Amino acid sequence: MRIGLAARGIDIPADTWFVAALHNTTTDEIDVCDRHLVPASHYVDLDQIELWMHEAGRLSRMERSPRLNAASPEEIMERGHDWAEVRPEWGLAGNAAFIAAPRSRTHALNLGGRSFLHSYDHRLDPDLKVLELIMTAPMVVANWINLQYYASAVDPVALGSGNKLLHNVVGQFGVLQGNGGDLMTGLPWQSVHDGEKLQHEPLRLLVVIDAPRTSIRRIIEKHSVVRNLVSNGWVSLLAWEDDQFHRLTAQETWELQVSTPCSPSLN
Repeated sequence: MRIGLAARGIDIPADTWFVAALHNTTTDEIDVCDRHLVPASHYVDLDQIELWMHEAGRLSRMERSPRLNAASPEEIMERGHDWAEVRPEWGLAGNAAFIAAPRSRTHALNLGGRSFLHSYDHRLDPDLKVLELIMTAPMVVANWINLQYYASAVDPVALGSGNKLLHNVVGQFGVLQGNGGDLMTGLPWQSVHDGEKLQHEPLRLLVVIDAPRTSIRRIIEKHSVVRNLVSNGWVSLLAWEDDQFHRLTAQETWELQVSTPCSPSLN
C-alpha cells in the first residue's frame, strides 16, 4: 500500500502505524483493536490517543444523558448492558441533514446531533472523483437511514415493526409480533418514540454540498440512482456556492434560497 500510494505522490512515513478501533454507539466507548500488535515505540502515543477518546466518550454521554432521562452519564453505560432496557439509545433518531463541506463551515454551529458530517473541499477535487464517491455512497446510505426512520415514525405498524417487547426474531431479516402475523422489517416504536412524544421527527433528508452547481449536476446526470433521489423529492438537495444556497427543484433547475435552508433546530 505504501509503495502504491507513493507512486501517486502520497508518502506515508515508515514510522506511521494504522490502528483500527470499534465505536460502540450505545455507550460512546471506542475500543482499539489488536492493541497487542502495536509496536512498543508507539505505546506512549496510543496511550494518549486512548485518553482523548475516553474523554470524548465521557463528554458525549454527558451531552446525551438529558435526552435519555439518565440521572448521570454513567447510567447510559449501565443501560447499554441491560437486556431489559428497550431504549438503551436513540442512535440515529432525529437525523435530518447530510452536509458535505469543510468542517470550518459548520464548526461554530450546534447541529444537535442531527446531521451527518462529511469533510469535503471541492478545491482539492478537480476531477470530481471524491464528490462522485460522496454522492453515490455515503449520501445514498444517509438517505436509506433517514427513510427507514421516516417510514417507521409515519406508519409504525405497516412500515415499522411495532412493539419491541413482543418481538421474535426471524432469521436475520425481520421480526414477528408475538408468534404470528406479518413479517416486519422496519424499526420498533421504541426506536422513534419515548412513550410521550416522537424522538424522530419524520422529514426527508436535507443534503447540503459545498461545491459548484455545475459539478453537482455532472454527478447527478451520470448516476441514475442519485438523479432518482433528488428529482423525485426523496431528498432536498442544496448547493452551497459562493456563500449562497441554491435548491435543486423537481424540474431540475436551481432556485436561490433567500434564507438558511436549515430548520431552527439545526441552527
